[in-house]
Amino acid sequence: MSIRLPTPTLLAHIHRRSRFELSPAMAHLCEVLQARFGDATAAMVFYGSCLRDGAGFDGLLDLYVLVDGYRAAHGPGLSALVNRLLPPNVYYLEEPFEGAVVRAKVAVVSLEDFRRGCGRWFHPYLWGRFAQPAALVYCRDEVSREQVLEALALAVMRLLSETLGCLPHEISVLEAWQRGLTLSYGCELRAERPARVQGLVAAYADEYRQVTPLALAGHPAATVRGATLRVMSTPWQRRWSRLRWGLRRVQGLGLSLARLAKASFTFRGGVDYLAWKLERHTGEKILVSQRLRRWPLVFVWGQLWRLYRRRVVR
Repeated sequence: MSIRLPTPTLLAHIHRRSRFELSPAMAHLCEVLQARFGDATAAMVFYGSCLRDGAGFDGLLDLYVLVDGYRAAHGPGLSALVNRLLPPNVYYLEEPFEGAVVRAKVAVVSLEDFRRGCGRWFHPYLWGRFAQPAALVYCRDEVSREQVLEALALAVMRLLSETLGCLPHEISVLEAWQRGLTLSYGCELRAERPARVQGLVAAYADEYRQVTPLALAGHPAATVRGATLRVMSTPWQRRWSRLRWGLRRVQGLGLSLARLAKASFTFRGGVDYLAWKLERHTGEKILVSQRLRRWPLVFVWGQLWRLYRRRVVR
């Protein structure tokens, strides 16, 4: 597919919004991860609820470590192979710091796959996440920085472009973002409720109003005037857009289950983390049995099916 390149104005905006003043705890975490992945570490990107809410020790930090290659990061074993076949690999990290514990969920993906995932992947696993504000907390050099910033800009452009065909002819910018994020979350086993998505958009309302006209500049099917987005998609484009999102939902179910299976090997405490996240987002208590912790690949499927039928996950 043809990919529009971000304009210098959009790149400059993404550069400004990705700046982040490192706390001592975050600086320590970055040092730990650099030591773990060595010279293969190209960049680290911080995103998610802790960035948005300013949580520190009380939250689970979401970090993406971008590496030169999987063998360079993991060595020649199984971890490198599964990371290449189904990126990212996700790990849980606890680090003591100044009498407290810093907890992080660390995803490892190659810089090349990160760039492809933000611009060219059919599924929104990366461009749906990184269309939202993210902070660049470590970068090895200026070349890596430019590549990451371009990927973040492409993610914004891709989410908005893919959402246009599912929008009415006139809609507010913030409502368009709510629709885009809802579509993106619907392609995974996510527990986000509509009110939650509204809160995500409200938290960055000014940012979304600023970035939308920059990301859609020159787009043949959209114009932004003030806080209003006007869409000129044809009926055929709208049908094609709905079909693509339908296919992504089907694809996403398989990918989510495959990543969950993989996480049972790479993410220690992954079942408890998943239960905690579901409870936090839905308010519904999730019971985790000892047999589920011990044999997650055997017993997780019945639990997931029950949660899906009760619409706790969709």
